[in-house]
Amino acid sequence: MPQTAPRPGNLEQDAGRLRATGDWTLPNHQRLRKTIGQLRRGHAPDTQDLDLEELGELDTSGAVLLVELIGPERMLEVTSWAPDQPAERHALLVAVAGAMPHSATLPPRTRSPAGVALGEIGRVIENLARQQVQLLGFIGLTLSSLVAVLLMPWRWRVTALVAHIQQTGLNAIPIVALLTFLVGAVVAFLGATVLRDFGATIFTVNLVAYSFLREFGVLLAAIMLAGRTASAFTAQIGSMKANEEIDALRAQGLSPMELLVLPRVLAMMISLPILAFIGMLSGIAGGAMVCVLALDIPLTQFLDILQRDIPLRHMLVGLGKAPIFAFLIAVIGCLEGFKASGSAQSVGEHTTSSVVQSIFMVILIDALAAMFFMEMGW
Repeated sequence: MPQTAPRPGNLEQDAGRLRATGDWTLPNHQRLRKTIGQLRRGHAPDTQDLDLEELGELDTSGAVLLVELIGPERMLEVTSWAPDQPAERHALLVAVAGAMPHSATLPPRTRSPAGVALGEIGRVIENLARQQVQLLGFIGLTLSSLVAVLLMPWRWRVTALVAHIQQTGLNAIPIVALLTFLVGAVVAFLGATVLRDFGATIFTVNLVAYSFLREFGVLLAAIMLAGRTASAFTAQIGSMKANEEIDALRAQGLSPMELLVLPRVLAMMISLPILAFIGMLSGIAGGAMVCVLALDIPLTQFLDILQRDIPLRHMLVGLGKAPIFAFLIAVIGCLEGFKASGSAQSVGEHTTSSVVQSIFMVILIDALAAMFFMEMGW
């Protein structure tokens, strides 16, 4: 029971039990905390068994020490093991115990390496799905803006369109032509190496023609533009966003979609079919060089086989994929530029992301198109 005369609080040991005596109030707080610390460092009896019969005055600071001593869970049951204490004291101790964190928290759950790996895969898939949803939304916004602008010729940005065609198309002709020429030579060498064992080196012409007209011409050109142009689009728009130029356009009532996105998308859709056609011709030229110099196939025979055995539809199949690839590359590059924040690091990260996404989407769409054309017999 509480004492009328003030007594310094103390914590005593008696027959294996702890007994709180005196006043557990703020003036005695530091001394009582040292006493409890010494008790814990020594061989203390069971702190769950605490006698409060000789406890004097008690305030919040003393209640905190008592709760820390025996634990919040035990103190919440104070009415059962110390029923003689006043109701006000019960309420104070229970309130303090309820407000303090419980010591009986669950230990941190250990995760197996397999669980960690699966979690990381889940996060990657979730981020990929979120990117695809954003891409679909941006594609819809681009198409709606394109339809609206096409119906109003006075809003066409012809100067910007021509400038981007030169940047994305004309300036890329040398590197695309050189790359496809070398790949055509490599394909011819590999094909001739295999076909020579069967005495069918003449079919190297068909191999080179089919591969470049249907796949390699447009695919290599698209991959080149994905690495060269998509990154440029992202860096340009990202830098404009970092410099708040896009906000300035909106403040002037101008649409960033019309000024920045549509000219780039249309320029890519015009440039890539041209580059794909040049890539087809260069790849076939590289194969023709190998056939003439290494396989003793005259150039006239090479051209005659092309004209006689290779239908025109194979080139149309390849060129038909070019506008789709160009649209996706341009849209991804512009979207990643808009997603960049104001820092140079963010611009660099989104530039890398635009290249990776563009190449991935190009290869994925090309694989799906190849299976579709095979099923259709085209």
